[in-house]
Amino acid sequence: MTSGTHPSELAFFSVLASSAGLGAAARSLGITTPAVSKRLAHMEARLGIPLVIRTTRRMRLTPEGEIYLAHARRILAEIDDMEQLLAGSGAAPKGLLRVNASPGFGRSYIAPLVSRFMLKYPDVQVQLQLSVDPPAFSSDAFDVCIRFGEPPDGRIMARRLAANRRLLCASPAYLARHAAPLSPKDLEKHNCIGIQQGDEAYGVWRLTTEQGGEKTTEVVRVHGTLSTNDGETAVNWALDGHGILMRAEWDISRYLDSGRLVQVLHDYQTPDADIYATYLQRNQLSTRVRAFVDFVALSFPD
Repeated sequence: MTSGTHPSELAFFSVLASSAGLGAAARSLGITTPAVSKRLAHMEARLGIPLVIRTTRRMRLTPEGEIYLAHARRILAEIDDMEQLLAGSGAAPKGLLRVNASPGFGRSYIAPLVSRFMLKYPDVQVQLQLSVDPPAFSSDAFDVCIRFGEPPDGRIMARRLAANRRLLCASPAYLARHAAPLSPKDLEKHNCIGIQQGDEAYGVWRLTTEQGGEKTTEVVRVHGTLSTNDGETAVNWALDGHGILMRAEWDISRYLDSGRLVQVLHDYQTPDADIYATYLQRNQLSTRVRAFVDFVALSFPD
């Protein structure tokens, strides 16, 4: 922190940034609007930079104000963690919780769980960010990340939430025009829908079969006329009959059940895509992180 900064100043600025204006902040803080303006001016003068741009209608943070806010909330959250640890395990979770998930899974599953989590723990403030490319496992930008596949780094804490398979599928219309593949090598003759996400090798599919207790993996470089970084778009293209798709079971199970998509190469397994909640080791003592991970884990079926 900058010399002279006090936790009360961080809390003041966090309330101010969450308010529609100085008047709204004054009402939240229980002081007068001139008092809010004076305190903000004192902070800016001490730091030597403007934190807020004020107009007659509204206010917005400067880039420096955004940085100050991010650090202020992180520091306040760490203070909350310390106090909760000192208070014992019975303390109710509170403070800021930053969660990351993929767009499709985040919208369909994690966002509803966050809503239910907030009903149980109203003193927690949750920021849910949905991103196509997941942050690095070592990233400090989030407290909890919902990921597909087991983390490769043993230093990352991971709680398995649910089993999840990747399946190969296509629409009945596509398979009516093109004979279903009987072996992985047959995929080279098909139009395969590509999904470019994360660090996975694009256009390379690995399929494993087991015979007599021995597993054999075939690596196939697939090709196609369509590719995207959005899983929902890829599923829609498969539904429209454009080709064969490899997609997580959670995303296509309803279409397999209805017959709009048909699984192919049933006897071959693709790389695991089990669902995990991951977080840094230092966050394992955070009451709100533990509460959220436990809540999400208990919400998923076995």
